[in-house]
Amino acid sequence: MQKRTATPLSTVTRDITALAAPVGNVYETVVIISKRANQISSDIKHELDRKLSDFSSISDSLEEIHENREQIEVSRFYEKMPKATLRAIREFEDGRIYYRNPMQTRS
Repeated sequence: MQKRTATPLSTVTRDITALAAPVGNVYETVVIISKRANQISSDIKHELDRKLSDFSSISDSLEEIHENREQIEVSRFYEKMPKATLRAIREFEDGRIYYRNPMQTRS
């Protein structure tokens, strides 16, 4: 399962100019955070799909589907996790996201 972080579970009001200060541009900051959020979301989706595939059976039909307590617990765990955007913002604030602008490195 994912390691726990100090990411808030709800939306927090942030000073956008302070958030964008390391990059110097609000729009580039939003792009950096959104790309990282997409990566996190994709990773979580793949991990959840892999875990839930253990519970799937080949001959599922409407009559044969029954509740599986372990499957429900796995799903609830992922539902309670912080959203990918909130995790990406926390990583950006902590300086754990590597980014570069290829247009600025050219001469």
